[in-house]
This record gives sequence, C-alpha cells and structure tokens, in this order.
Amino acid sequence: WWPRGTVLITGGTGGLGGHVARWVTAEHVVLTSRRGITSGPLVAELAESGKRVTVLACDVADRQALTAVLAPLGPINAVVHAAGVEQSTVIDQLDAAARAEVWSGKVDGLRNLHEVLVDGGHPLEAVVLFSSIAGIWGSGGQAMYAAANAFLDDYAAGHPNTTSVAWGPWAGDGMAGANVAAELRRRGVRTIDPRLAVRAMAEAVGQGVSSVCVADVDWARFAPVFTVARPSRLLGDLPEVRTALAAAEPAADAPTSGLAGRVRAAAPAQRPGIVLTMVREQAAAVLGHGETAAVETGTAFREMGFDSLTAVELRNRMATATGLTLPAGLVFDYPTPLALAEFLVAELAGSVVQAAPAAPAVALLDEPIAIVGMSCQFPGGVSSPAQLWEFLAAGGDGIGAFPA
Repeated sequence: WWPRGTVLITGGTGGLGGHVARWVTAEHVVLTSRRGITSGPLVAELAESGKRVTVLACDVADRQALTAVLAPLGPINAVVHAAGVEQSTVIDQLDAAARAEVWSGKVDGLRNLHEVLVDGGHPLEAVVLFSSIAGIWGSGGQAMYAAANAFLDDYAAGHPNTTSVAWGPWAGDGMAGANVAAELRRRGVRTIDPRLAVRAMAEAVGQGVSSVCVADVDWARFAPVFTVARPSRLLGDLPEVRTALAAAEPAADAPTSGLAGRVRAAAPAQRPGIVLTMVREQAAAVLGHGETAAVETGTAFREMGFDSLTAVELRNRMATATGLTLPAGLVFDYPTPLALAEFLVAELAGSVVQAAPAAPAVALLDEPIAIVGMSCQFPGGVSSPAQLWEFLAAGGDGIGAFPA
C-alpha cells in the first residue's frame, strides 16, 4: 500500500508517527500532536525531502479541536492513528485521571476521527490503527493500555478499509522506554527495526487485513516462561510455541545434573550452602542484578519484585540446574531463597518436604473492626452498613420476613 493525496498521522511528531511520516510519499502529510512541534530534526528532515508537511497542535481526543484543525485541509485520503499514552502502572495503583489519559488518546481519539472523517464523507482509502501486543496477550503493568488497544483491534474488525496493527516494541524511539524494552528483550520479545515495521504495515494494509500482530519474538525464550504463567490458547496453537515448549521439557530419562551430584556427594552440613548459592545466583540473573548481594536469603521473592512471569522463569532455571520436575508455583510455595533452598536440598538428597507456609501478613489498623465487604439484605428497615452499625449499637430488634 502506498498512500496518496493527503495523509493524516496522529501522534505524528512522536517516534512511531515520525517513521511513518518519513515513509509516506503522498502529496501532503499532516502531522498532529498535542504540542504540535513545528521545528526539530523530524520536521527539518521532512522539509529537506521535498514533502509538503503540515504540523498541527491538536489533541485528537478533543472533538471540537480536531474538527477545527482539519476543516481547512480539504479531503483526507488516509489516516494513521499512532497517538497514544504508554502506561507502566499496575491496575490497583491507577487513579481515574491516569485511566482517562491512557483511554482518551487511543479510544476517544479514534471515535472522534470516525465521526469527523468517516461520517464526514472523506474519501478514506485506508485507516491504520497502531495497537499493541499488550492487547493481544497482555503485558505487566499495562492493563488500561491493553484495554484501549483491544478496542482498536475490535473496531478494525467491524469497519471496511481499516487495519489494526498490534505492534511489539520498536527499536530506537518507540513508545516503549529503554527499561521496558530491555525487560521485554530479556523475556524474549525483541525490538523491531522501524523500517521493517513500516514495510509490514504497508503489506498488511495492501492485503486488506483487518487485524494483525507484528512482533519479533524469540519463542524458545518466550514460550516456556510466558505460556506457563499465563496459559493462552492463542499462543498455544502456534507451531513455534509447541516446538519451544517441547524442547524445554526435560526428558524422562535425563541424566542427573552436576548440581545434584555435588549435593549428594557433599556432607549434609554443606548441602544447604551449595544450593542456596545457586538459588541466589539464578534469582539475581532473573531480576537482572549483576551480583547476588541484592538477593537476601530471608527476603520474600515477591518483595524482590518477582511476578508470575519471572517466577516461572526462575522455576525453569531451577529445573534445568537441578534436573528436577518442579511446579510452576515453586517460588510462591517456597517464598524465600532460604525456604526454596531447603526444599531443593531435600529433593536432591532424595527426601520430600512439604511446602513452607508463607509468613502471614499483619495489617495495622486504627479502627477496631474493618468491614472488608458486605453483600446481604438488611432487616428492620436498614438500608446501609452504616445504618446497620447504628441499629446494632442501639440494641434494635432486626427480625424480619424471609426475603422473597
């Protein structure tokens, strides 16, 4: 697909939109962004290439502003909706403002583009939506971002000439920051060369595909961790994933590992130290620490930053190092390096121990009673928990008829 006429790129001065703008050879390229930066390397580069470029300050989530800036431009022939706000916050820490910010750029922006351009009669030959793998198979800390991108994918399925591309991270100046990209790469999701990404986009649009996922995945590294922590029928059906999982599964007659031999050959008093050192080394490697000092023997894995994915990765490393068949919830059954080492020593030495119970959490509360949740029908004319409390304090009689 090669766009012609006037092409609108939302988020056009950002990293992803900028790469699309460099590729577009249409007569007129319109870039919108919240700040509408009219100078800088990208604008200068586009000007030197001889393209007719218009840069506009416009938040596409603002319907009136979008209508006002597009009205003087005439017919729009194609739209690339690359605007969006990346999110790296776990869901229970998202407040209403943060949720609205992530949602508005993607979803409200798309709704406004539809009403202004599609319903407005513009001759759109293509609408390209920049979605994310977060909406395809999930991504830690990106719940709202995943939901917004899933909306884009669903929209594309129901509208002609529309393609939603769920991207993996782009190399260089994409939306994924350096730390996020490094963490994804460690888990098997590599960054995509922007030039290759744009070619993939053009091919998908040219073939009339409504929704496609484009990511560079090292399945041998990604599948054994991700698909065990989050079983997925989508990923489980991929031949590459089945091959990777089969290769990662230890053979039933696999030889005893060197560690197992060392443990059994060592004096009983030396065994815990040998295994504990290995556990700390592997945990440090999973978390990206350069040394084991950051992994304290009595600190819970959760407190160190382990989540469901990194827990499975550590379990896989333990299974490889010991030759044992270990449960996916190993890190949560034995919640500290010391507890895990004690379990592994017993397993390697030929005995079995029960899972060490996690230390109970203690909540410090100012009130004498904390009502966590109530779901009931109140008798005696009471209509709320507060009224029930007052009713009981006053010694009221709450006997009533059995609810219909």
